[in-house]
Amino acid sequence: MTFYCKNLEINTDQCRKLHGDCIMGRPGCVLEGRVALSEELEKKIEKLEAERLQRIARRQSKS
Repeated sequence: MTFYCKNLEINTDQCRKLHGDCIMGRPGCVLEGRVALSEELEKKIEKLEAERLQRIARRQSKS
């Protein structure tokens, strides 16, 4: 599948908007809700969300 996104840094396959890997359809992505996600992408998004929540919990426990 091909798509165009103005936030995609083609050389590094990174999202300029979300400052990380380009995973189309993830929360915050300009394509969120506009594309159907495969099970693999959904799992990758869930993993990223879990990691984000862990980082937040670690920051709060240090305070």
